Amino acid sequence: MSYPGDTPGFRPRPSRTDQWAFPGADQFHPDLQTHYGQGHYPTPDQWLTEVRADTLLALFGFNESFNGPAGLARYEAELDAFVQHTLGQAYNGQTAPRLVLVSPIAFENLSASQDLPDGVAENKNLAAYTAAMQRVAQLHGIEFIDAFGPSQARYDTATDDQTINGIALTNEGYRWFGHFLVDRMYPNHFNQNHKSSTASYESVYAAVDDKNWFWRNDYGMINGVHVHGRRYKPFGNENYPEEIEKMRQMTALRDQAIHRIAQGEVESIRIDDSTTRPLTPVVTNFDRPIEFLNVDQALQHFNLPQGYQVDLFASESEFPDLRNPVQMSWDNQGRLWVAVAPTYPHYKPGDPKPNDKLLIFEDTDGDGRADRQTVFADGLHIPIGFELAPEGVYLAQQPNLVRLVDTDGDDRADRTDILLHGFDTHDTHHSISAFTADASGAIYMNEGRFLHSQVETPYGPQRCTDGGVWRFDPKSWRLERFMQTDVSNPWGVTIDEWGQVFLSDASSGANWWSLPASAQVPHGFEIEKVAQFTTQRVRPTSGTEFISSRHFPAEVQGDFLINNTIGFLGTKQHHMRDDGAGFTSEHRQDLMVSDDPNFRPCDLEFSPDGSLYVIDWHN
Repeated sequence: MSYPGDTPGFRPRPSRTDQWAFPGADQFHPDLQTHYGQGHYPTPDQWLTEVRADTLLALFGFNESFNGPAGLARYEAELDAFVQHTLGQAYNGQTAPRLVLVSPIAFENLSASQDLPDGVAENKNLAAYTAAMQRVAQLHGIEFIDAFGPSQARYDTATDDQTINGIALTNEGYRWFGHFLVDRMYPNHFNQNHKSSTASYESVYAAVDDKNWFWRNDYGMINGVHVHGRRYKPFGNENYPEEIEKMRQMTALRDQAIHRIAQGEVESIRIDDSTTRPLTPVVTNFDRPIEFLNVDQALQHFNLPQGYQVDLFASESEFPDLRNPVQMSWDNQGRLWVAVAPTYPHYKPGDPKPNDKLLIFEDTDGDGRADRQTVFADGLHIPIGFELAPEGVYLAQQPNLVRLVDTDGDDRADRTDILLHGFDTHDTHHSISAFTADASGAIYMNEGRFLHSQVETPYGPQRCTDGGVWRFDPKSWRLERFMQTDVSNPWGVTIDEWGQVFLSDASSGANWWSLPASAQVPHGFEIEKVAQFTTQRVRPTSGTEFISSRHFPAEVQGDFLINNTIGFLGTKQHHMRDDGAGFTSEHRQDLMVSDDPNFRPCDLEFSPDGSLYVIDWHN
């Protein structure tokens, strides 16, 4: 039930008006008072009551330790208040919970192989915060587990790295920590009189993993803005209460399966979800007839300036996997990578698990049409942002930023590394997306309205409220809140030939030079936007590019391109001009427009040969 970045008292959730875990917790965080949450998501106490918790493991201190000696007394007071509040509750309906405080692990020194801190200063702070936790536990006579000292000893004796970045454990590190935690929680668990399970590790792990997936889609539901948040009415109140009930029934079935497998009754269980409640069919309010055109017909509906031509490269007709494409990128072999999200906007209980994909398309015979598709990765869920790099593919899998790695060169991802965790999932079309890399290899990721991301990094927790832009440097693991400003749906970010970053806000159709809005600001403060430069605006927009291609005339080099998907179905082209210390533009032409109402351009990318490719969502 943990969220990255949480403290004993500070637990912001976008669909809850109160971001505090217990009364009075706000006094410990005068710098984190701003909160734009709205909705009826349960409080921490309500969740613990819902699951009738008997035992609580409270793992705090890591995020707070970055406040150093100056924040130590405040942390100890906050932890003490949390313990007093928790011991006064009876979540199981009968008794106070067994409360166990678990300290942070130590910071592992990986600076010899990665551009990371050596952990000396970090461990000094972590040791002090661990001691503070121990004092609070002793004061209240509750259990305390010191994970700091044993993890330091583990780092000294292990032959392999135990963390991926100094703070986040590897699979091997987690395996050690799991045994360590169970041994401290239940010291007699491994004695000779204990009855060992006859179940295989793999069978139990698969059952737990399956249950966890459904639990996370309840407790941290993807697209929860419609379930608990400000978009609950007028539609969410009709179907989501049924869906939550069904999801919890499906989770309970999997919980029962775990116990049966662990006790050796069965090797595995095929869950019968038909025993859970049915869902009332949701009737669409879209009543216009939809006619899908074939390629030749669709091409006749385009209008382009003189000298330009549009043609089809690949479509869902030839490649059924190419459903609801959201972003694309070219690799060094001249192959087009496309992320598709047919499960958008989120999973519906009772459906098969999401199977969104990352696809590779090739034109092997040079006729201008794709004739080969490779599925690089499947089983994804709303992959609305990705970026290619030599070490793998960086991909959005809310709440995670992951790296997909092809270890054997067969164009199929066979390893998934979770790099960063805590990007908000509250609204899937606002979640980290529109990935763009700068010249250094750092990745820009846009984030929209309503979201409250908290991401733990080797440099401390990074928080963003209500929209902005992230910048992640894979070399140093440094995540920065590049911008926090008033943007609703930032579905475009692009960089000109001078390295200047430009941000597009779909909701207003406005486009912004980012430098004036990229100052470091306090938590929750939204810096004023200046230098909106497009003089002809339509909304909403998705996908932007600057022209830099010998396929295009010399006079249009450096022009700004932006798609529109409702008010105007096509791509507008603006001539950029310096305007004092900023920029302005003039609308040069509509580069491409279609009167087919199904046409929905949502991404732009220049190919290695200089031609311009456009993704059509075309639902």
